[in-house]
Amino acid sequence: MSSKKNLEDLGISSTILAKLKEAGYKTLESIAVANVSELASVAGIPLPTAHRIVSKARELLGLTLKTALDLKKEKGALPKITTGSKRLDGLLGGGVEIGTVTEFFGEYGTGKTQLCLQLSVNVQLPRDRGGLEAKAVFVDSEGTFRWERIEAMAKAVGLDPEKTMTNIYWVRAISSDHQMAIIEEIMDLIPKENIGLIVVDSVTGHFRAEYPGRENLAVRQQKLNRHLHQLSRVADIYEVAVVVTNQVMARPDVFYGDPTQAVGGHVLAHAPGVRVQLRKSRGNRRIARVVDAPHLPEGEAIFAITEEGIKDVEE
Repeated sequence: MSSKKNLEDLGISSTILAKLKEAGYKTLESIAVANVSELASVAGIPLPTAHRIVSKARELLGLTLKTALDLKKEKGALPKITTGSKRLDGLLGGGVEIGTVTEFFGEYGTGKTQLCLQLSVNVQLPRDRGGLEAKAVFVDSEGTFRWERIEAMAKAVGLDPEKTMTNIYWVRAISSDHQMAIIEEIMDLIPKENIGLIVVDSVTGHFRAEYPGRENLAVRQQKLNRHLHQLSRVADIYEVAVVVTNQVMARPDVFYGDPTQAVGGHVLAHAPGVRVQLRKSRGNRRIARVVDAPHLPEGEAIFAITEEGIKDVEE
């Protein structure tokens, strides 16, 4: 994993190293994703020097030209996080991927938050049981987090509830700017605290509330796009799973097909690696459908939301 190398490997003077750390660039990853001119101005170093440092950081992290076979060997071996349902895992190609953004979207009550809570527990499981033996960060923009559910889910998979809760970092996002700032801030935490999963529930809520109406659509989409690319970058560089949720809104102008669409519209359609639509079925059953994933066939899976968490439907 990339976190084995550190800033000292950049081969720069201790003065510049101290400046970088002071400016908040404490890991190779944070430098690799940095904007060169921003890094130069914040750390007070010349632009060519900043360019060299960023290039070197990317090189040390292996962010260079590779063959497709190299990529297959690297990505194919990456572990996945189980959802708790074998059918849903199968639909997702084995579980929720690390190194990419997975979006669950659907109407209210379709199980988006339940899945996020379950994944925050399951990421802590041993690898042979579908976990990463890692911790989670839960960015809560709508007050959806419930420790009671974490407790029940932890017990159901045989984990100590208190230890499980200790391994989930929760933060309430109070605005879209705050939400974006949180992601910047947790970059240091990821390698230090062995974070394997970042949840943003929901990713679009604040953007929708702060930029209402058609006249604000362009500004909202631009800012949301920046946030989604920020999340994609974090997933890719730190090799963590990023899971976001998105409410859908009804479109009364649609007469054929599905009259609901994800709130972020076309911008959100291009950013995440895997998009999954959730719909209600009978009772506690939910239907998941992969609507956009370059490497997964389109398909559906039925799963259940029980008191113990996400499970397969009992036949």
